[in-house]
Amino acid sequence: MPTAKEIGRVWKMMGTVALVFLIGVVIAMRLVIDRAEPIVRARVIQTLSIRFHSKVEVASLSVSLSNGIQVSASGLKIFGATDPNPHEPGMQALIGIREFHFQTALHSLFRTPMHINTVYVKGLELNIPPKGNRQEMTKLGPKSGKLSIFVDNFVCEDTKLMINTLNPSKAPLEFAISNLKMQDIGPREPLKFSAILVNPKPVGDIQSYGFFGPWQQDAPRDTPVQGNYSFSNADLSTIKGIGGILSSSGQYSGTLGDIVVHGTTDTPDFRIASSGHTVPLHTEFHATVDGTNGDTFLRPVNATFLHSSLTANGSVVRVNTPHGHDIELDVVLKGARIEDLLRLGVRTDPPIMSGPVEMTTRLGLSPGDASVADRLKLAGSFHVLRARFSNEKMQGKIDYLSLVSQGKPKQAREHEDENVPTDLRGVFTLNDGLLSFSFLHFLIPGTHVDMIGIYSLDGQTFDFHGKAKLDAKLSQMTTGWKSVLLKPVDPFFQKDGAGTEVPIRITGAESEPHFGLDFGHKEDHKNAGQKSETLSRR
Repeated sequence: MPTAKEIGRVWKMMGTVALVFLIGVVIAMRLVIDRAEPIVRARVIQTLSIRFHSKVEVASLSVSLSNGIQVSASGLKIFGATDPNPHEPGMQALIGIREFHFQTALHSLFRTPMHINTVYVKGLELNIPPKGNRQEMTKLGPKSGKLSIFVDNFVCEDTKLMINTLNPSKAPLEFAISNLKMQDIGPREPLKFSAILVNPKPVGDIQSYGFFGPWQQDAPRDTPVQGNYSFSNADLSTIKGIGGILSSSGQYSGTLGDIVVHGTTDTPDFRIASSGHTVPLHTEFHATVDGTNGDTFLRPVNATFLHSSLTANGSVVRVNTPHGHDIELDVVLKGARIEDLLRLGVRTDPPIMSGPVEMTTRLGLSPGDASVADRLKLAGSFHVLRARFSNEKMQGKIDYLSLVSQGKPKQAREHEDENVPTDLRGVFTLNDGLLSFSFLHFLIPGTHVDMIGIYSLDGQTFDFHGKAKLDAKLSQMTTGWKSVLLKPVDPFFQKDGAGTEVPIRITGAESEPHFGLDFGHKEDHKNAGQKSETLSRR
C-alpha cells in the first residue's frame, strides 16, 4: 500500500503534467490565433482569384476564436481591368464589398476546402463594364486551382448592380437591391437567388427569384440570368400627372447585357390628372433591355381599358439631362371606342361623343418634373365611325343640319331627335394639353365639312373654321317666302353647279358650342398653328 509520501509525489507529478499540458494548449492556441488570420485571408483571396480570374484585395480582416472561427472583413475588391494596379486613375473594382462576416467550426481551419454555411454581406456593388470594352480578366489572376473555401449561402444587404455604358450622355444603369440571398448549388452551376429590388418610380419593392450565372469572367455582361418577378401595390401618383395602384408580374431571361422580359400589369384605378376619371388598365408586354446603355425596347405592349384596346411598339431611352426616360412609342388602336379615350384624357363627363375609333399616333413623353399631361406629345391620325354626341344640344344641331342640308327643312323642324351618326376623321397633334387639327373631315348625311382648328383637353376651348358642302341649294333649306327670296342667291354658293358651299365656324366651349357662318374668316394652316401655340401658353 503506497504511503502518503508516495501519493503526494504522484499528485505533484500529475500537476506538473497538467501544467505542461495547459501551457502546450495555450501555446497551440496562440499559434492557431496567430496563424488563423493569415490563413483565412489567404484562402479568401485565393478562392476569389480562382473563381473570378482576377486580382483581389482585402483592406482589413480579423479573426476571433471565442466561438469557433468568427471572421469579419471590410474593403474587399475584385478588379476586372487589364492593369492589375487598382490605384491607377479611373480604375474601378468589378466587384466591391463594403463589409462581410461569417462563422464556422474551429476544425474547418484544418480542412480544405473550408466549409462555410452562410456569409453575410453589406454593401455589395457589381460593376459590369460596357459592351465593346471587355477586359482581359484572365491576365489578372490564376486560371485554375483548387478552391480553399466553399460557401453554401450568401445573405446580402444594400446591393447595387451597375451596368456601365460607353455613351457619356447616359449614367450607368443602376439596380438597387435591398435584400439578396444566393445559394451555391454546385461547381460551375448558377447561383440560386431571391431578391427584393427597390423601384424608385413608381415607389415599391419588386420581389424576384431565379438563377444567376455561371459567371463569365472574360465577358461579365454575358453572364446568364433568368427568373420571375412580382411587383404589387405600386403607387403611380409618385409620377406627377397620373395615379392608380399598379401590380405586375412576369418572367425574364438572357444575359446581364441583354435581358428579355415578358410580363403583365394591372391597374384597376388608373387615371390621368387632366381628366381625373379612373379606368381599369391591363397590359401585356414583351421588352428587351439593352445592357450597352440601359435602353428598353417594347415589342409590343398590348393594353386594354374599358371597351378599348391598343398596341404599342417603341423605346424607353435613358437620358441624363434632364435625368429620366425619354419615351417614344408608335401606337395603333383598332376596335377602340372614342368615349373610352375621351374619358381617359378629358375632364368633361360624360364624354363629348361615342362611337368606334381607329387611330395611329406617335407618342412622345419627355423626362422632367412636369405632369404627364404637360409632357405628353402626340402626332397622328384618327377615324371615328358612326359617332354620336352626348350633348343633346350639340346632337340636336347635328340632326337639324343633316335634314336641312338634304333639303328637308320641314322635317328638320318636326324631328330634331333623329340622332344622326357622324363620321369624323382627321390629322392631329397634341402639345401642352391642346389638340391641334391640320385636317378635320366631318361627314353626316347631306353635309361634308372640312375644317382646321384647336380643342383644349379641359373642354373650355373650341375654335374650328372651314367649309361646309351641302347637298341642297340654299333655297331648298327653308320654306315659304324665304325659299323664294333665296333662289336668286343659289348660284353664288354653288360649286360645280350643284348643292351649296359655305364657310362655317364652331367656337365656344364643350358645354356651350356655337355654330355659324364664317364669311369674314380667313385662316390658313400656318395661322391655325400659331393660334394653337398662343393658346397653349395661356
